[in-house]
Amino acid sequence: MALAASVLAAPVLAPPTAAAPLADEPGPELIPNGTFDAGHAPWWTTPDVVADTSSGALCVNAPGGTQNAWDTIVGIDAIPLVEGESYRFSFRISGTADVGIRALAQQNQAPWTATYETNPTTSSDPALFEGGFTSTLEWPAGQLVFQIGGSDEPWTFCLDDVSFRTGPPPEPYRAETHSRVRVNQYGYLPDGPKRATVLVDDADAAGVAWTLRDAGGAEVATGTAEPYGDDRTVGSAVQRIVFDEVRATGDGFTLEADGETSYPFAIRTGLYAPLTADALNYFYLARSGIPIEAQYAGEAYARPAGHLGIAPNRGDTEVGCQAPQGYYQQWSCDDTFDVQGGWYDAGDHGKYVVNGGIAVHQLLDTWEVAARAGRSDLLGDGALSIPESGNGIPDVLDEARWELDWMARMQVPDGQQYAGMVFHKVQDDGWTGLPTMPWESDKVRQVHRPSTAATLNFAAVAAKGARLFDEWDADYAESLLAASRVAWAAALDTPDLFASVADGDEGGGPYDDDQVEDEFYWAAAELYLATGEGEFAEFLAACPEAETAIDPQGGFDWRATTALGRIDLAMVESDYPGREAARASVVDAAGTYLKAAGSAFEQPYRPIDGEYDWGSNAIILNNQAVIATAAEITGDASYRTAVVAAMDYLLGRNGLDRSYITGYGTLYSENQHHRWMAHSLDPSLPSPAPGTIAGGPNSAIQDPVAQQAWPDGCIAQLCYLDDIQSYSTNEMTVNWNSALSWVTTWVAVHADAEGAAASAPGEALPGGFPVWLVIVLALAGVLAVGAVVVLLVLRGRRPTA
Repeated sequence: MALAASVLAAPVLAPPTAAAPLADEPGPELIPNGTFDAGHAPWWTTPDVVADTSSGALCVNAPGGTQNAWDTIVGIDAIPLVEGESYRFSFRISGTADVGIRALAQQNQAPWTATYETNPTTSSDPALFEGGFTSTLEWPAGQLVFQIGGSDEPWTFCLDDVSFRTGPPPEPYRAETHSRVRVNQYGYLPDGPKRATVLVDDADAAGVAWTLRDAGGAEVATGTAEPYGDDRTVGSAVQRIVFDEVRATGDGFTLEADGETSYPFAIRTGLYAPLTADALNYFYLARSGIPIEAQYAGEAYARPAGHLGIAPNRGDTEVGCQAPQGYYQQWSCDDTFDVQGGWYDAGDHGKYVVNGGIAVHQLLDTWEVAARAGRSDLLGDGALSIPESGNGIPDVLDEARWELDWMARMQVPDGQQYAGMVFHKVQDDGWTGLPTMPWESDKVRQVHRPSTAATLNFAAVAAKGARLFDEWDADYAESLLAASRVAWAAALDTPDLFASVADGDEGGGPYDDDQVEDEFYWAAAELYLATGEGEFAEFLAACPEAETAIDPQGGFDWRATTALGRIDLAMVESDYPGREAARASVVDAAGTYLKAAGSAFEQPYRPIDGEYDWGSNAIILNNQAVIATAAEITGDASYRTAVVAAMDYLLGRNGLDRSYITGYGTLYSENQHHRWMAHSLDPSLPSPAPGTIAGGPNSAIQDPVAQQAWPDGCIAQLCYLDDIQSYSTNEMTVNWNSALSWVTTWVAVHADAEGAAASAPGEALPGGFPVWLVIVLALAGVLAVGAVVVLLVLRGRRPTA
């Protein structure tokens, strides 16, 4: 989730082919000799190639075996870039191989800040690319460059008809959608909620008629949609379609409404177990310090180990500390540390304890979710495709252990300043470009000063891990608990050491957090549940966070962790005196999220200002987790229905008619921001793997691609680009996939099992009576009858027939 930098390697603009048509009347041509009729001057190349214009285009023979796109460049200087000025940019390219290249408008000197980037792919036939942008740079002598390096094999690149002119700004980007009828493109459960949303022109219009058809076109069901008025998050009037009563199963169903037809979808059981496995297998691909092997990940995702120090890579086995600067002046460090392993956090190569903490917690929690439901087989040994399968330990715990072991290495050893605390993160000393392979990056790695937040994250998850691993590896569990105690004591001694947002974060996200009462609460909760010791119960009782409601607007995340401790206190059997209060607070928060889900899209997310946050999809998932927990606590079926219905939004029933989960649905996100799963930049690289969730709409549009797409802002649900360069809307992160893993596990065991939706433990029957209450009353009745019989027998009488 780290922010990208605006340097040569920085992502900058959406592909020109995605932009709306530009207005007429461009300004004067700013490119001399863009048709190469007079040779190649004033164009230049890097020394590894020679320009040849004998064919009428500028062609170069690019060498193979280069590592980076910028290793081989064709460019031109003296291009004025005026801040606030809009430009049109077009060019024609071809090549003897299908290679993704980078075309940029940027500074002509370090740090090579770019104001525009597009990433076309060459083909044998010359293709024209056109686009436009508004400059964020004031640079009188800029340059246009075509970066064409990074190919394994030699190839020939040709460029022609280059034009660069001033002109009106491009129209705001508008995504193409298939239909105004928005459905869960993956599918619905036969006994679960089945809803869709249709966008209409008139908020006052009566409900439109709808028809459900099977794959053969036969009519299955009909009805009338429910008007919901205007929805400002999509900028349209909306209506809701409900077809819950349909029990037909199969693939290829479609909904027709208001003259339009939806994407196809399935209605069947068994939808969520495969998605759960894919969501969890994501973490193996994110591992650092280990080769990703084809036998587990598939040929497309096999790769060498990253950050083991094999040249040119700077490894994580002997990492020095960040040089003292600014906020960090009070900390110095001359040693090096072995911080290998763990998961790469997101699209970059950084590893961040606070993101790792919430991700580990949720993976450990998936095991408890499945075990409580009697479905530990779903996540047990052999359930995932990882090297540890077959070792007798549940695979999801093995995967969590990979990150736990790394977090333990981040704990400051004895004899060092801040011993027992945990380094906040390890990252590169500067931003790398896209794509950059983790085994090829030559950036210097550095650990950043410990923080109280990171220390408490480790204390919490190490204690939780100790409790869960005790059954499988008692020695490991003991070591985790010992490390957790050390971290807890260190945090108590240093309760206010915070990460800085201002200094020293070139190359990684700051993950700053100067409010750590919630982390103290979470860590104390996990230590109490692991030990039962009064010290931690007393801390919890005195902690102000114990009285704090779970955030009713935003939801929990790495910065707000109260819910993590609250849910475990509510769900794990213990003698904690405040357990019932914890359970009640979870139910209260779930009720708030249930109200938020009362829209035509039924996503449990309604920020006060209507503006979607960075990682909005993860917020929805984490809110689903709270609702799901309330379903277990209360047995109220409305909670379970809300969890399942919210999956519709993530799988296509949304403002963009798109599934945000790679590989699931008809139109799904597949160009998430990532350094090596970067197929859109280099066709030889893979796209993100199935089961990867994109961050989702972000009203703040905090990357240049999104800012160019919507210079005047965008409508909440529409603020998303499936573009590898749009890191603020389309990143992939471990703590977002952990949320997806948690929710899909819960749905798989509580709704998508044979008969689960009809007879789930604790479900309310029609009329609102929980099953448990009916059973208790029935048993009471049986006992009462039995007592009467006994009395009658004792009195020598028999009951009449």
